[in-house]
Amino acid sequence: MDMVFDLLATASRWSRGNLSEISLALVGCVLVLFGSDIKGWAEQRMGGLTGALRVPAMALLVTIGSGAALIHATPWVVKGLSQFNNYALGPVLLVVLVLIGVVADRRG
Repeated sequence: MDMVFDLLATASRWSRGNLSEISLALVGCVLVLFGSDIKGWAEQRMGGLTGALRVPAMALLVTIGSGAALIHATPWVVKGLSQFNNYALGPVLLVVLVLIGVVADRRG
């Protein structure tokens, strides 16, 4: 049992050292998974615009919206994940990755 706790602590310490990159990857995965839903919602709202206005507006929305989400959501995810101790961070990240995989599998 000591070996399992040691392995969890080692994985969590490594994860804590790379938490900003891990958080950026998690936010990016969520944007990829739900980007089409957000785009569909925005297209419904902009349905009355002509094509000449709708295309640049959608490009700006996607570019600025995705960039802002990556920039502003990543620190929140880092703060949330940094609350876990060295025995919980590794399992929490594993569960989050599995959940992202399940959602991706069901949406694909």
